[in-house]
Amino acid sequence: MDFLFLLFDVHSLILYQCAAIPFSFLFYYLCITGYLSLISRYIYLILGGFLLAVITMGPYCLVVLIPAVSSVLLIHFVSSQRLHTWAFLTQMGWQTSWHLVLQYRGYQLQEGDPRLLVAVSSLMLLTQRVTSLSLDIQEGKLKTGDTRTGNCVSFSSLLPYLSYMLYFPALLGGPLCSFRTFTSCVKLCTVNPPPNPLWTVSKKCVLVLGLEGVKTLLTICIDIHTEDPMQSRDLEGVLLIWSVSLLYKMSYYSCWVLSELLNNAAGFGFGGYDSKGFPIWNALSDTDIWTLETTHKISQFARTWNKTTADWLRRLVFEKCKAYPLLATFAFSAWWHGLHPGQIFGFLCWAATVEADYRVHHYLRPYVGTGLTRLLYKSLTWVQTQLVIACCILTVELRSLSSVRMICQSYICLFPLLYCLVLVFLSRKPQ
Repeated sequence: MDFLFLLFDVHSLILYQCAAIPFSFLFYYLCITGYLSLISRYIYLILGGFLLAVITMGPYCLVVLIPAVSSVLLIHFVSSQRLHTWAFLTQMGWQTSWHLVLQYRGYQLQEGDPRLLVAVSSLMLLTQRVTSLSLDIQEGKLKTGDTRTGNCVSFSSLLPYLSYMLYFPALLGGPLCSFRTFTSCVKLCTVNPPPNPLWTVSKKCVLVLGLEGVKTLLTICIDIHTEDPMQSRDLEGVLLIWSVSLLYKMSYYSCWVLSELLNNAAGFGFGGYDSKGFPIWNALSDTDIWTLETTHKISQFARTWNKTTADWLRRLVFEKCKAYPLLATFAFSAWWHGLHPGQIFGFLCWAATVEADYRVHHYLRPYVGTGLTRLLYKSLTWVQTQLVIACCILTVELRSLSSVRMICQSYICLFPLLYCLVLVFLSRKPQ
């Protein structure tokens, strides 16, 4: 099989997001110059999201538009005590049904539509915003206020919520932004506007180009080897599989950075000034490439990978679950991603290795001194982290049961297996 064909074709998605950058800049300048009132800003973001959905998803835009509207109605017609339960069940039920449609079309009909993939991906991001907002309301962090006028719902009161569900800078790629942060960013564009984001956007555009260049080089290097890396049974196959996982990671980094700069261009994500007076645009960020590629701890990688999603999972599942919160968090992540066989295996394997990682570092820490011993410790655990993550990412991304079997027959499966054995022989780390 053509192994690289399984990579999600993100080039068209990147082009659509690049095309939206001028409209983000236009929103920023119209706001700071006072040409857009507060209601007009919300309408601008809604229309931008609607048009972007129609262009990228075609008829499948209804997959996103229907739950976006219904969730806003739930917010205004369901009591705050029951809102999160209703929002969670309806949103995850709708999302799961479309994931099942994808599985049926992929496994049974052997066909796929890129527009449907984009729609379901956007739906997953919408689920984050809906549940984040419902949690804020249920926990009393946000008041919905009186939204009714007589027997009708006030249209102006619905605009901020609908705009939050569909605003175009985060429609296709995130990062997750809380409703309070979103509304404050929209309002601050006039009251206390952030500095011009042009320099920050330019730097991130260069970073995206660099990441795309690395992806091209990796693709060439992998294509040189005629043998399918999934069929390799030697150490060279391990290196090839790691290279393919790195290609997946570069694709994610590129999309995340592009999503961040799209938000920054609209004036979202300003984090204040540093000690030298330079503006910091890190308030909305999913990407910390340096930490992800240099960490020697699987647990730190899990916390840093797609950071706003990791924080959302922690709040939604980990902090609410009293028994086995780590396992429950990764199991829910598999559900949220679509419950493909590879995803179930990959996320459960990831959960086991994260727990093992805690125990390994807890027991090795007293024996690690300085100098050569510490360098050796970090080097070996870095290699272990890279190969375990490569195995988990590939099983999650390739999805099918046959891919899981092929990975289990490769030498790379020995590395997560080693950590799984740690769970048997090392006792639980003290709380």
